[in-house]
Amino acid sequence: MVVTNMKELCNYSIQQKKLRAAEHRRKHNHDGQCSGLTDKEYNRVQTRQKSTFTKSRKFTHNRLWNYNNLKSKL
Repeated sequence: MVVTNMKELCNYSIQQKKLRAAEHRRKHNHDGQCSGLTDKEYNRVQTRQKSTFTKSRKFTHNRLWNYNNLKSKL
């Protein structure tokens, strides 16, 4: 398509946006195949938490300060 003025360019860009959006919707349309988890499925999922809670506390209360004390003695 040959665009000769600004009005045609604006119309052309609007049409292209609509075409891209329609193509995107068509491409990503799942027709109801994807759905959320049921309560039973959700409750079955187990997620792990952080397992090293005490290591960081011990480091910040002990070794970090020991390092600072050694640094100040130099």
